[in-house]
Amino acid sequence: MKALLCKELRLAAHPTLFLFTAFGALVLVPDYPYSAVFLFGCLACMITFQYGRETNDVLFSALLPVTRGQIVAARLFTVCAMQLCQLVLSLPFAFLRVRLFPQGNAVGIEANAAFYGCMLLAYALFNLVYFAEFYRAAYRAGAAFFKAFLPVLVVIAAMETCAHLPATAFMDGVSADALVRQLPVTAAGLAAYLACNPLAWAIGTKRFRRVDL
Repeated sequence: MKALLCKELRLAAHPTLFLFTAFGALVLVPDYPYSAVFLFGCLACMITFQYGRETNDVLFSALLPVTRGQIVAARLFTVCAMQLCQLVLSLPFAFLRVRLFPQGNAVGIEANAAFYGCMLLAYALFNLVYFAEFYRAAYRAGAAFFKAFLPVLVVIAAMETCAHLPATAFMDGVSADALVRQLPVTAAGLAAYLACNPLAWAIGTKRFRRVDL
């Protein structure tokens, strides 16, 4: 499994996977729609799968002395590592942003605890749908992306709407009181991420085993 992970990172991962990971720093940009971070994270996943399709990585991996479940697990681990690194990398920039731009974000939600909870939820749903759809045939990277990005758009729309409604305006705050009220959103997002990724692996593996390469 360790050798398979090395193969994923050194051979199968498209360079944009590493480049878009650094885009977590976009939360430092003033008056910027931080929901765009979701887009780059999802695009990085799709481009890597598309790159693997063009280089016959699926067939190459299937010829290795590993199971199809391990192939799916290695790819899922790579995607999750990118997503979590993007999130962790963005944290210091989010704290710095509050210091530099205390007036807030004029075009969307702040990079706060609620934002990160929604980010985890969006990535959880994206991974679940994408891996289930891609490994149905193991080559439709673009079609799987469009299906998987729909729940991400729903999460973004709900997040931005709640941040501007009077009853849930605390989701747009960065004060200590607002952050405490946002913690259930963060916890829900984390729980969804921890639950959906094993499910994405299970469904993806089940469907990949049926694919005749």
